Amino acid sequence: MQGLLMPFKGRMPKLGDNVFIAPTASVIGDVEIGANSSIWFGVTVRGDVHEVRIGANTNIQDGSVVHVTGGKFGTYIGSNVTIGHNAIIHACTLEDGAFVGMGAIILDGAVVEGGSMVAAGAVVTPGKRVKRGEMWAGSPAKLLRTISEDEIKVFAWSAPHYVELAGDYLAEAKTR
Repeated sequence: MQGLLMPFKGRMPKLGDNVFIAPTASVIGDVEIGANSSIWFGVTVRGDVHEVRIGANTNIQDGSVVHVTGGKFGTYIGSNVTIGHNAIIHACTLEDGAFVGMGAIILDGAVVEGGSMVAAGAVVTPGKRVKRGEMWAGSPAKLLRTISEDEIKVFAWSAPHYVELAGDYLAEAKTR
C-alpha cells in the first residue's frame, strides 16, 4: 500500500529504491526522492510550480508540508535529514544531516546547513542561514546556542532509525 503519487503537467514523481510513502501521504509533480527515504502519514510534497529534490535516508514525518515558490525557488532536502511532525518546508534548502524540529517553518531561500538544528516551533524567515553547529529557535528564529558534536551525533541517530522503521512498514506491506 502506498500513498498518492500524482503527475502534474506531465511530471511524475520519481522514487529511489525502498522509498516508503505512507498511504495517506501525497507526492505531486516534479519530485525526486532518494533511496531509503520515508514520507510519513499525512505529508504533502508538492512539486507543482518548481522542483523538489529529496536525498537518500531522509525522513519527513507526519503532517508536514513541502512546497516551492513558482519561478523562484525549488526545495532541496539533502540526505540523512530528519524533519519532525507538522513542519513546513517551503522553497528552501536543508543540507545533508540537517535536523528540523516538530512544527518548525523554514521559508523561501533559507538554508539549514548539515549538523545544525531548527528547534520545534521555530520560524526561519526568508533568506536566513542556519550554520553548522547552531541551534535556532523562536519566531522569528534566531541563534539560541551552539550545539556540541555529541548532540550532532544524536541528531544523526534519527535518520537511520527512520530508515529501519520504514523498512518494517515496507516488509509488512509485502505480507498482505
